[in-house]
Amino acid sequence: MKSGSEILEVDGFDVTVTNPAKVYFPRTGHTKLDLVRYYLSVAGGALTAVGDRPMALKRYVNGIDKEAFFQKRAPEKRPEWIETVELKYPSGRSAHEIVVREAAQLAWVVNLGCVDLHPHSVRAADVHHPDELRVDLDPVPGVPWSMVRDVALVAREVLADHGLTGWPKTTGSRGFHIYCRIAPAWTFRQVHRAAAALAREIAERAPDIATARWWKEERHGVFVDYNQNAKDRTTAAGYSVRPTQDARVSATLSWDEVPDCDPADFTIDTMPARYASIGDPWAGIDDTAGSLDSLLELADRQKDDPSPEGEVAPSAPGKSYGASGRRRTSAALIEISRARTREEALEGLERWKVRHPGIVERLEPAEILVDAMRGRSTAWYRVRLNVTNIPADERPAQEELEVDYDPFEGWSGPPGAQPRGE
Repeated sequence: MKSGSEILEVDGFDVTVTNPAKVYFPRTGHTKLDLVRYYLSVAGGALTAVGDRPMALKRYVNGIDKEAFFQKRAPEKRPEWIETVELKYPSGRSAHEIVVREAAQLAWVVNLGCVDLHPHSVRAADVHHPDELRVDLDPVPGVPWSMVRDVALVAREVLADHGLTGWPKTTGSRGFHIYCRIAPAWTFRQVHRAAAALAREIAERAPDIATARWWKEERHGVFVDYNQNAKDRTTAAGYSVRPTQDARVSATLSWDEVPDCDPADFTIDTMPARYASIGDPWAGIDDTAGSLDSLLELADRQKDDPSPEGEVAPSAPGKSYGASGRRRTSAALIEISRARTREEALEGLERWKVRHPGIVERLEPAEILVDAMRGRSTAWYRVRLNVTNIPADERPAQEELEVDYDPFEGWSGPPGAQPRGE
């Protein structure tokens, strides 16, 4: 045994946990070994969520207070009992990703620093046809949790009206997920189109509390994020521990629990006892695969979103694009910072506030846009302000960015490919 490691026997396999005493959650004191033992205690439920699926590795090798990085390719040095499958991405590149089927494989992945689990919506046996439609409810800042639950119940009704069974879970963060098993008979593009139709229908039935508008500055209430069904997207699976200070868990629920559920009730400490007591509320999910025909027919009947009006937001000096990218918008947007970390981006906002006192204080929480953007292997962060409701003659002009980080410096991709984020 290596110094500073511990070997766990899991279903006949030896799983080495390196640096088992490393603290991953500073506030609660939970270590890497605690994290591995948690996943083993709920392995049946976790494997229902991630089993047979290729998985992107989101690695917090130094705990949740340090930046994580995404790793698509399976580590070259791995036990022979770790399985992989090849995935091809829209960029033209490909990678062999980990496929978890057994508890030992799950523990091995967690030892890599994977606090939460990020499976794709396909099975390893058919990586071209999703068997899962994912509804991601993302509240804008300032929205109460009760509104998120209300939208979830509307989503359940819409799904049922189109012949699909929704399975609810908390995200372990601010939002809510509803997954539907579907027959693996449709392409990613078709699943995405069905999800967009679903999102528009939810917003139409609950216009005061739900939106399907893609651009942040146009949203209100709870955003029904249909883009989680795009080909290269992964979401945190059920039973995933999230990188929060209280080690919350994405908890699978029954619909009876949804009206009164509180995300704070589900943590790395409470979930093992809950699982031992009631089992997995999603135990029957694989028996409910449905059809997308009805949602695709709905998509045919829906009108396309109107073309954006207004103007392209001005870019900061020296930048090729501004707060609205290269698209037009009717909102008045100011870009403040592009930073490697959220903290650095918000520090830039604080400096901007000193030079422009009284502006941010007049904005609603949803008008302060903090965007987590997808970089090459890690996220980067952008801060923008929607100053539409500030009189035009009182709005500050677009200035040089307070923090000017280029996540794609030195990037080279396939011919004709463009870096994400522009």
